[in-house]
Order: sequence, then structure tokens, then C-alpha cells
Amino acid sequence: MTEPGPQHQKALDRFLGERPDLAAELEQLNPLAARAVGQSMQAYRQERLNEAFEAEAERLGVFAWELTLKLTTETAQEFEAQRLEVHREVAQMAGMQWAEYCELYGLDAKNR
Repeated sequence: MTEPGPQHQKALDRFLGERPDLAAELEQLNPLAARAVGQSMQAYRQERLNEAFEAEAERLGVFAWELTLKLTTETAQEFEAQRLEVHREVAQMAGMQWAEYCELYGLDAKNR
């Protein structure tokens, strides 16, 4: 398992800080469960945290990277600008025209 980047780690820290029940649950994980899957306690705990983060993103109807942006941007405008920038990069990597990509993913193509 790779270490999360600084922005994602900041989002995970904020996510966990806002959920004391989850933090307590992660502190009470069974070391034998970690050993059973061949992981250190730290890796096992990190994996459970990532699963909770991804479940929350799914519950909100967003990608995990969008939840990361929501938790690390200061304003709604900053969030939207960064979100669209990521989508533009994905469209470019996929070799798709921006308008075609926006139609496929329900985005506003006017935001160029």
C-alpha cells in the first residue's frame, strides 16, 4: 500500500478528526486481524481508514478524490476550479474532446 499524498493525507486527517467514533474504532482494532491478513497494525488501520473515506465519498455520490478536494479547499469556488481542472486532465489523458467528456459525465462544458 502506498502512502497517501500530502493533500489526501490532510483530507484523511480532517475526515478522521470530524469522526471521533471512527477514530475510537480504529484505535481498538484487533492486532490479530492485522496479522491474519499479513499487515502491520499501521497498514491495517490505514486501510480501514481509507475504506471509511471511500464509503463516505460513495454515500455523498462523489469520487474519493472529490471528497479530498472538498476537505482541503477553502471555498466552494476553489473546490469547483480544482475539480474541473482534474476533469480536464482526465479528458485530455483519455483523448476526449472537453464537450464530449462533459456530456458523458454531466459537467457544465462552459467552464473551460
